[in-house]
Amino acid sequence: MDHLQSMRVFVKVADLGSFARAASAMDISNAVATRHVADLEGRLGTRLLNRTTRSLSLTESGQVYLERARQILDELEDVEQMVVARNHEPVGTLRIVAPVVFGLHNLAPVLQTYTQRYPQVIPDVTLVDRQVDLVEEGFDLGVVTARQMRSASIVTRRLTTGCMTVCATPAYLEKHGTPTRPEHLMEHPSLSLPSEYWGDERVFTGPDGEIRVRPTNVIVANNTEMLRQFALLGMGIAILPSYLIGRDMTRGRLVRLLGDYRLPQVEINVAYPSRRHLPAKVRTFIDHLVEHFSQTPNSQLGEQWVKDGLARPALAARNGVASDDYDGVQPAPGATLHDGERDGRDGERAPKAARASAARTRTSAISPL
Repeated sequence: MDHLQSMRVFVKVADLGSFARAASAMDISNAVATRHVADLEGRLGTRLLNRTTRSLSLTESGQVYLERARQILDELEDVEQMVVARNHEPVGTLRIVAPVVFGLHNLAPVLQTYTQRYPQVIPDVTLVDRQVDLVEEGFDLGVVTARQMRSASIVTRRLTTGCMTVCATPAYLEKHGTPTRPEHLMEHPSLSLPSEYWGDERVFTGPDGEIRVRPTNVIVANNTEMLRQFALLGMGIAILPSYLIGRDMTRGRLVRLLGDYRLPQVEINVAYPSRRHLPAKVRTFIDHLVEHFSQTPNSQLGEQWVKDGLARPALAARNGVASDDYDGVQPAPGATLHDGERDGRDGERAPKAARASAARTRTSAISPL
């Protein structure tokens, strides 16, 4: 029989002094209550109760066992209540995994507002560019691309879409010319991700349909932030995530190229192991993520940043921000602002730390975002 249930029955019989009253209180039959205590005595090899036709009394062993059994059952109830509370109240360490560059540029504001709302949750953030198994590696959830997920048993919810943008500095374009069609990229030095990310070809969709080109690589790196640095140095043309370079384009440091053509977008999802019995810390953070990213029009990363950037003085006045908060640099002539750029200043205004207990960065290859 169930050992813990037998202990509960014994404690109830001892407290009430009767098998019949204990059975009634626990909604079991008198025979079942008697069998539970007999099973317990058989397990222990000693008598716990002295039985007469009119009364019950504890033996010496029964008295010792009652005290310890009551303590054990009370502690077990405390533990169960604590676990239930953790599932209903956000508390504890929340282990999160995300792509390196996406995490660096997008997670801090989300974590800041979340920890303000739920101060008893401590985010533990790991940034990696590789496939992830949430269950095996002990993560509560991941902000991931489809290519990062190793397990098919996880649940995903879409957060947003990353737009890839062709760009270069004004100085580079003045010296080497501006490509107007995807085929022209083959005449320029390319700053590229390794082929295992997107392959050797870039597939554009434009007015004339699909166009495939194979850029001429001069530098290959597995991190888009490094490629951005190379691009800012004028070393060639790069294809970078919109959320990474929106501020560079608004300030005129980088120019968007091939505005009539689109590259495949990258869907960003939140992933977690199961819908059943989600701890409150996981459930509330998922809802917070979805809410945060849904506030961007069309769920496109950075769309609001470009729309705001087109009327920066008015926006500054409307938000009560001093005009010298902005550097006043206008987009370079010929620059085309992507309709999917994110406000890079959001991260600047946020505190430097968002109560993340850890932010570990590892290298490998699957998603450079």
